[in-house]
Parts: sequence; structure tokens; C-alpha cells
Amino acid sequence: MTKIRLTVLGDSFVEGRGDPVPGGYHGWVPRLAELLGLPHGAVRNLGTYQATTQDVVETQLPKALAGKPPLIGVIVGVNDLVTAYDPQRFRRNLSTLFGSLRGMDTTVCTANYPDIPGNLPVPEGFRKLLRNRFAEANGVLAEVTAATGTLCLDLAGDPEWRNRAMWSADGLHPSPLGHRRFAEAIAGELSTLAIAA
Repeated sequence: MTKIRLTVLGDSFVEGRGDPVPGGYHGWVPRLAELLGLPHGAVRNLGTYQATTQDVVETQLPKALAGKPPLIGVIVGVNDLVTAYDPQRFRRNLSTLFGSLRGMDTTVCTANYPDIPGNLPVPEGFRKLLRNRFAEANGVLAEVTAATGTLCLDLAGDPEWRNRAMWSADGLHPSPLGHRRFAEAIAGELSTLAIAA
């Protein structure tokens, strides 16, 4: 049995939505595994549609802690921000999530939140509200990842992620191009740090 080398936690960004294949989705996780030279059986994708930070803490985090792979990816939070946003719960869940993974002999990587509100067909007042939430969330994520030594990719500051071609028709999920570029960006960061799964 192949040992798990990469585990990824999160929502539909992790699941691969926006990058459909017959019978499901492809996404950035298998693309990253390929770039890292990992066989299919060495990758565990726990991402689920509409998962919140609470869902990940309660149902996905225990599985990641049990497996202890050398590389863990975490992408979650957008569903918190666009639905019933609770700033205190959001901060607490991110602190629990990254704090719990910190003590493992592993590398943990994540990414901050790009301007998804700019893609969505919503009233301008709501778009402004969402952008304020995303900015606040990026501040919290920056604090938590710095405190826990988590590698955080800066999508919010990367102009490439403001290109509409990076996003699927719904504006919420990356397009196949977006998933590919995200996998390449994560692989590039890991290579720079001389980290291998």
C-alpha cells in the first residue's frame, strides 16, 4: 500500500470545481501531485463542496492529523465569507486548524483570498461588503500563518488572479487554467524552499 505523501483539506477549490472531467473534477491537487512526482495513491484529497472552516476543523482535520503526511495543503474560508460570516469563529477555526498542524513533522501550505467578489454578479453594495470581509480575512490569515510557520501563497497581491481567464463562468471557482497555475505556483514555492513530498 502506497504511503500518503500529500493530504489536502478544504472546500470546492480543493475538490476541483471549475475544472470538470467525465465523472467529476480534476483540479489543482492532482496537478500538483504530478509536478511533485507523486503517484495517485500517495495523495489524499479531503476537499468537499461548500465546506466551511468549521467543517474542516470538525471532519477533515482529524484525518490529516492521523495520517501525518510530509506535505499538507489547506484552502478554506470563502464559504464562511460569503454566507454567515462570524469573525470570531473564523479566527478561532483558522487558529485551531493551522495551530494543530504546526506541531507535525510536515510542511503546510495555503493561500490567501483573491478578489472573488469582483467576479460575482452581485449588487455593488454587497460586493463592497464582501471585499471588506475578504480584506479582514486576509489579515487574520496572515497573522495565523506567520505565527504557525505556514507557507501562504499571495493570490490577493498577484495581478494574474485578477485575470478573468483564471476563473470559471461562475466567478467563484478557478478555471482549468486557474487550477493549473495554482498547482504550478505551489510547486514553485516548495521548490524554492527545497521541500519535497
